[in-house]
Amino acid sequence: MAVRLGVVGLGWWASFNHIPVAQANTKARVVAIADLDRDRLSKVGDEFGITDRYTDFREMLAGQDLDGVLVATPHVAHAEIGIAVLEAGCHVLIEKPMATRTDDAKAIVRASVEAGKQVVVPCGWNFRDYTANAAEMVASGNIGPVRHVACHMASALADLFAGEAMLETADHLYRPPPSTWADPSRAGGYGWGQMSHSLAWLYEVTGLTPESGFCLVGKSSAGVDYFDAAVVRMSNGATLALSGAATVPKHCGFQMDIRIFGDDGMILFDIERERLELRRQDGDDHVV
Repeated sequence: MAVRLGVVGLGWWASFNHIPVAQANTKARVVAIADLDRDRLSKVGDEFGITDRYTDFREMLAGQDLDGVLVATPHVAHAEIGIAVLEAGCHVLIEKPMATRTDDAKAIVRASVEAGKQVVVPCGWNFRDYTANAAEMVASGNIGPVRHVACHMASALADLFAGEAMLETADHLYRPPPSTWADPSRAGGYGWGQMSHSLAWLYEVTGLTPESGFCLVGKSSAGVDYFDAAVVRMSNGATLALSGAATVPKHCGFQMDIRIFGDDGMILFDIERERLELRRQDGDDHVV
């Protein structure tokens, strides 16, 4: 039997990715949608043949027998909706960043535990086999204790974080709005919008916990971060050098380059060149 899904937030990413991907999966059905904008409800509902439409997501939760809900609203609304979904007894996928305040993130986790339901944040690289391989390399002691990490990510999204129309979305049903991606009062900027991916991979693989840090940003014309630099001390004493940039040329694609150094070796992970390598002091290297 197919799981019954609801979707909250019907903007660019829900209509371009979440709904069509879910509908293409024979094990899932999108049976209800919710959005504050009635025009979006009508347009998206008609486009994908979804008849049950709500302007209040809480009415959707009360009126539908749902197994899970996809939350694709602006960043700052994730926590309230995600917690309500869990309290209604549903699993939830919350777009990244899961939350924009530490207290909200902890509240989502508590609600998940209390409800016995899962929270998924779609940081796609984390769900690949090579990520599990890298985590196993660290956990099995192949590089020894982690002492230092260099973590860099860059994207071809100068237009998005300047509050302009994102070039590659010209033929999409909707385009990503500046109110989500380029408003400094609503968690806009490269750190929230993109580096959540690189940090998610780093923490998944290393298991490190940040303790303190010092951060700098270079801003776009919209006043949100284009460029990010930080140094972080982890709870085990390890150091992290963090880098982010939004201005890769459009024809170049993503960069994510993470290097993890330990006493006995290092791990090199690079999305752009598609490589994951273990390099050891004793020469017993391994290429995935």
